[in-house]
Amino acid sequence: MPTIDRYFCRNMMRTLKRLSGIGSLLAILLSSCTINRDVMFRTSMDYEFDTYVDSVKSSLRLQPNDMIQLRLFANDGFKMIDLVTENSSREASFLQRAQFSYYIDNDGFVKLPVIGRVSILGLTIREAETFLEEKYSAFYNKPFAQLVVTNRRVVVFPGEGGRARSVVLENNNTTLLEVLGEAGGLSSRGNAKKVKVFRYGPNRERLVYEFDLSDISGLRYADMVMQGDDVVYVQPNPEIAREILTDLTPLITLMSSIILVYTVVRNL
Repeated sequence: MPTIDRYFCRNMMRTLKRLSGIGSLLAILLSSCTINRDVMFRTSMDYEFDTYVDSVKSSLRLQPNDMIQLRLFANDGFKMIDLVTENSSREASFLQRAQFSYYIDNDGFVKLPVIGRVSILGLTIREAETFLEEKYSAFYNKPFAQLVVTNRRVVVFPGEGGRARSVVLENNNTTLLEVLGEAGGLSSRGNAKKVKVFRYGPNRERLVYEFDLSDISGLRYADMVMQGDDVVYVQPNPEIAREILTDLTPLITLMSSIILVYTVVRNL
């Protein structure tokens, strides 16, 4: 009977060793797939980024899917500042409340009262105001146009998971540095040498830029004016040691359990 017990224990130990070896191999293979899993938009070493050549501050330009508010006045906007005419205060209050939104279609056209569909794609705010004043001059005396874009946003990934933010472009010349500041700056894992900007081109293709903001020479890129639907992605620095330790923790726990079972069975 003792011989049978020893034979059983010996076979059991061999089986446990085989299982532990297979389990260790599977754990290593599976855990290796999770290293740097939070790094997005990887590019190969020979990837050709688009060249950003406009180092001078430009202005925000109108594009498809923009929601605009248009306020139009005759006589060069006299009603806006009229403090003399009777009931001027009531009219001014009404004008402040009477704001209507208009949507720029994918083809760059927007449908406006009286003049119908017109194309304002690619124009700056001031250029669009001048263009609309010319259009409305056929119906009004010295028209004065005010145009505001209400839905411009930039998505910023500052270099660490769970910290992405949507930044509203309240000004027409908000820069890359300003949106990074609005997002709280680069995270502790953010790599300032790899700041990527994804932007729609004239034909709605994605342009991909990469900037090095780690030293003062990158300041010329920091003044890049943001456009609606831009994405700013700061590539995170890999934390290989911490991630390997995190992935090996289940393996270490498994091995400890196997050793414990082995010790208990051996002492029976």
